[in-house]
Amino acid sequence: MTEVAENTLVDGRYRVRDRIGSGGMADVYEAEDTHLGRDVAIKLLHRRFSRDNQFVERFRREASAAARLQHPHVVSVYDRGEHDGTYYIAMERLEGRTLKDLIVEEAPIDQQRVVALGLQIVEAAHFAHEHGVIHRDLKPHNVIVGTDDELKVTDFGIARAGASEMTETGSIMGTAQYLSPEQAEGHAVTASSDVYSIGIVLYEMLTGRVPFEAESAVTIALKHLTELPEPPSTLRPDVHPALEAVVMRALAKDPADRYESAADLAADLRAARERIVAGEDGRGTVLPAGAIVPVAGAIAYGPALLADEEDERRRRRWPWLVLGLLALALLGVGLAALLFTAQAQVPRVVGQDVDRATATIKRAGFRVRVEARTDRAPEGRILAQRPSPGREADEGSTVTLVASTGPAERTIPTVMGERERAAVRELTEASFRVETEERSSADVASGRAIGTRPPAGTEVEVGERVRLLISSGPREVEVPRVVGLTRSSAESALEAQGLGVIVERRRSEESEDEVLSQSPDGGATVEEGAAVSIEVSTGPDKMRAAPAPPEPRPPGPDRPPPEDARTTVPGVVGLSPGAASSRLRAAGFGVARTTRPVGDEDREGIVVDQAPGAGAERREGSTITIVVGEARKVIDPGDGDQVDRASETG
Repeated sequence: MTEVAENTLVDGRYRVRDRIGSGGMADVYEAEDTHLGRDVAIKLLHRRFSRDNQFVERFRREASAAARLQHPHVVSVYDRGEHDGTYYIAMERLEGRTLKDLIVEEAPIDQQRVVALGLQIVEAAHFAHEHGVIHRDLKPHNVIVGTDDELKVTDFGIARAGASEMTETGSIMGTAQYLSPEQAEGHAVTASSDVYSIGIVLYEMLTGRVPFEAESAVTIALKHLTELPEPPSTLRPDVHPALEAVVMRALAKDPADRYESAADLAADLRAARERIVAGEDGRGTVLPAGAIVPVAGAIAYGPALLADEEDERRRRRWPWLVLGLLALALLGVGLAALLFTAQAQVPRVVGQDVDRATATIKRAGFRVRVEARTDRAPEGRILAQRPSPGREADEGSTVTLVASTGPAERTIPTVMGERERAAVRELTEASFRVETEERSSADVASGRAIGTRPPAGTEVEVGERVRLLISSGPREVEVPRVVGLTRSSAESALEAQGLGVIVERRRSEESEDEVLSQSPDGGATVEEGAAVSIEVSTGPDKMRAAPAPPEPRPPGPDRPPPEDARTTVPGVVGLSPGAASSRLRAAGFGVARTTRPVGDEDREGIVVDQAPGAGAERREGSTITIVVGEARKVIDPGDGDQVDRASETG
């Protein structure tokens, strides 16, 4: 056990609050991530395992692999590291109870609910299998169920770390009731092993008990190898034959007789649910594909059940007793063969390139099987081997080497302008870990994505962190006091704060180009991008009597009156507020901004109207009002009135 006092800061980041659980390999603590301000669960490895270098290396590697599993039904792994001589992983903190608690309190569980819960476990396992991760220890204790029956599977990765040594001082690591036959024999574990464990979980939800029970883990393991489970309907007669057939196929002894993948299991679970919902009793009808195909060494449970099952079981009892004795005899023969088979020590090849490692294993008298796995290590580097180095193994047996294919990379998608939830979902589906950060922006509406770091289009390793920048809207800035400054100095001061400038001239005794007044006043707080009006002096000389102007000539088509010289207002509807302001100022206009409630969320945060409209002729320096869409439950008609008045007076 690894005791950590309350308020301890783990790895300079995670502040421990309380211990919430303990298992065979690690203790679990509730903690706060002081960097991101979120609750996490910290799993600290027991110290006895931290002294096993091979175990620690696998623990680290598999924690990293688990961190890449971003799925709605998989507990997220955020981080891993070292603390006080041992190792930890930081993961998502969940509220709820374990599926084991639910089974103890409520089993037998309604069949449709069993399917709904089971499908979520299967989908999590299928996603992990697609990413090269096998759980190896699927059981109700590793499933957290929320109040709405949404569940998440935990301990992906840690289970594989624990699988480096299947036994330690004679005790099986993990829960024996849920081990597959191949795990009980110490053979290679595949995705099919997880399918078997899911079958046990489905069986337990339906009946309230596991198929095999005994006083010792070894005895249970032998039952997985030699005994067939009772059909769930013998313990619960109302179990639908279609659902029973799915469970029994998942529990086939031979992996080849089980479902080929978790996806196939999910398909048959859905088909069984349709039969249950339709009210079919399943007798004399066709089951999901493959569910009634007899397989060697296992009973096929189909819809055509015999009317007198009890008589059938009595007729089968004696043959199975004979088979049981035969299995024990074969076990004895196997033990004798083991004692008299030549063995050799498995050489260590982890870290070598695959060609050199293969040659080394063959020279030692073994056959070689190579598995590929995505990893940050260079392509062809050996990441792991089974059996472990230094172990004695039969000459001619197979040593499995796991070789790196190099890091998988994906392109960061473009999410600029998307709502936060949609952007997070798109990045997560691309297998990136997402961290959000708020930033002010005058160009992007509040709650929408500004961009990512690294930027969109960058090739990044799968599972890496991507920072998603979310707009908090325009930042508020303080209007500088510019009265008394020259026009150029005032404009520079205002533009430095991200503010627009509207200049009006007025006769005054003050120096030419001196700012006489401003609106809003200095010290006021406004949104970045807002316009500030300043009045500039034309100078005292402009007030002296001037000679009489020449008699004006009637205006002609080529001589419009100077005071009527006008500029065409550009269209800015559909642009962001910042882009619209830039376009209008470039055309020589000032900009005022108001908002209007909109029902369509896609119009929120963009210019939905302008006054005067595009194509209107206005004097240079005139103010153009832009109307920005805003989501509100209560509509304020004053916004529309202001726009109408602006269009009338523009």
